[in-house]
Amino acid sequence: MSLSLASWPAAAGVMVIAALASTAILRVLLRTGLAWRLATDIPNARSLHLRPTPRVGGWGIVPVCVAAMLWLAPSMWLIAAAAAGLAALSQIDDRRGLPARVRFAGHLIAVAALLTVYPAAAPWWLLVGIGFLMLWLINLYNFMDGADGLAGGMALFGFGAYAVAALTAGQPSADLAVAAAAVAGAAFGFLLPNFHPARLFLGDAGSIPLGFFAGALGYWGWGTGVWPIWFPALVFAPFIADASVTLLKRLLRGEKFWQAHREHYYQRMVRAGVGHRRTALYWYLIILAGIIVAVWAKGRPELQQWLSFFAWYGVLACIGLVIDMRWRRFQSAAENNS
Repeated sequence: MSLSLASWPAAAGVMVIAALASTAILRVLLRTGLAWRLATDIPNARSLHLRPTPRVGGWGIVPVCVAAMLWLAPSMWLIAAAAAGLAALSQIDDRRGLPARVRFAGHLIAVAALLTVYPAAAPWWLLVGIGFLMLWLINLYNFMDGADGLAGGMALFGFGAYAVAALTAGQPSADLAVAAAAVAGAAFGFLLPNFHPARLFLGDAGSIPLGFFAGALGYWGWGTGVWPIWFPALVFAPFIADASVTLLKRLLRGEKFWQAHREHYYQRMVRAGVGHRRTALYWYLIILAGIIVAVWAKGRPELQQWLSFFAWYGVLACIGLVIDMRWRRFQSAAENNS
């Protein structure tokens, strides 16, 4: 399939078909009861929901994205194959549980294969740093798959931004635009039953491949000159900032950061009374604002690009401070009422 600057309808068509296919698969799983047998999330110390909920979002997203890439973006065959492998590994983890070393080994193999088969013209130390960031992105979606509509909506907007940037680049990337549009569409198909009140969540079989897609397509776009190296980190900045700051705070307090918790900023918003629906909508506005900054900055001189990048992370830091202050007031009021 060949896309050009004038082929917005083609990209939109890929997105619509992916959305229809994804949501159709998930609705069949829900109506037949298979969703409950494949993987069910039992509420724990990290959960924001009270009832057991199927974790089968990956069953709608991954097959659709893999099929779209193999058929319409064949140069991305390794990305599709790696995502399918990660989904299979994660499904086993969803059902039976796997040791952390096994999961991490799978993530590491996927990233190493990507960097080896699609090498970028960059120093080795930079590629190692990018590989580390991609491993972090793989796990980000797992951390953020806890509030109704959050992970699905962020994927819709984030990969939608990838597709727009690929279509409007000086040398449009057909395969990148197709792949990003397919992921965005499949995410929208998942979002329909995931928005509040959520009837299902991603599960590891959905969140891990989505994180891999975010890193792999981001790397592809940089390696082929579609966008600067900072672009993916700005598009997905809310997820990156929330998970990274939360992890750092837990490390500084000497806590076991790998244990389940409810200290992410989005979790604090829900628990403080903002609610699932409004929390998701606020985060949609934040990621959209960041995407606008990213698309605008992409065409500016390099100094302005980096200034925009750090300025937006500064804005996110201010938003985090506001959430922290509201959380402290909520805790104080709860203690006074107890």
